[in-house]
Amino acid sequence: MDTGGLNRGFEYAEVVGTDAAGVSILDYLARRHPQFGREEWAARIESRRVLLDGKPALADTAVRPLQILVWLRPPWREPQAPLCFAVLYRDEELLAVAKPRGLPTVPGGGFLEHTLLHLVRRSHPEASPMHRLGRGTSGIVLFTRTAEASRKVSEAWRRGEVSKIYRALVSGEVEKDELSIEAPIGPVPHPVLRRVYAAKPDGKPSLSHVRVLKRGHPDSIVQVKITTGRSHQIRIHMAAAGHPLVGDRFYAVGGAPAEGTNALPGDVGYCLHAEQLSLIHPRTGQWLKISCSPPPSLRM
Repeated sequence: MDTGGLNRGFEYAEVVGTDAAGVSILDYLARRHPQFGREEWAARIESRRVLLDGKPALADTAVRPLQILVWLRPPWREPQAPLCFAVLYRDEELLAVAKPRGLPTVPGGGFLEHTLLHLVRRSHPEASPMHRLGRGTSGIVLFTRTAEASRKVSEAWRRGEVSKIYRALVSGEVEKDELSIEAPIGPVPHPVLRRVYAAKPDGKPSLSHVRVLKRGHPDSIVQVKITTGRSHQIRIHMAAAGHPLVGDRFYAVGGAPAEGTNALPGDVGYCLHAEQLSLIHPRTGQWLKISCSPPPSLRM
């Protein structure tokens, strides 16, 4: 059937939490997913697109802990994105690809089929992403192709044995040739998304090593090696150091969300590229380095 550019829809499933005993399904959904609004959830329930243990639910149906709740989302037209990628490395265990700027790594925020994961699994259905890049970030994304490779790479990541190097265009002239940024990162309240990640004194320890590649007027190109993988770490850390990424309308100097902005952390516009990823190969035990050339805006 021709869906006129629509995707195929999706089935969202979750297990009802233990704190929901006796709450109506409408109250439960409106509280748990407030971004859609109570009226929208009521309409979805009325149209029999919300199932509880496999059966259509009524708005006043009381939920019980551990029940399976499913929301059937009909096909929708996704936001535009560059639907392409390039293979940088491939063997029986690993697949590394170059993600273009503007393409989400995984589903979310209205994106389902317009994602790197969907595109990669067309030709490599067994591939599992080991990390993700922000929609506005280009460069290397690593996938594993076997369960054993996934286990070994995940363990190496937890031990800090995977090296990631990025390149970014930042505002201002960075004075020091090299610097380390240790601003802790954690969740802070947000009026639309409920919470976002930002510099936070009691957040999780985070560390970025920065090296200046080119000083310009008024912007600089820097190389950033991260030893932790917090959400939006480089954007937050460079803003915390007084040099937000050029084009980043969300994070302001200091590493917190900019006051009065209607921007969201997933918006594109900044210049950030994952240019190198190194790890011990899960089968051979040899050190593997994968590189991806930066876009023109980050070349010297």
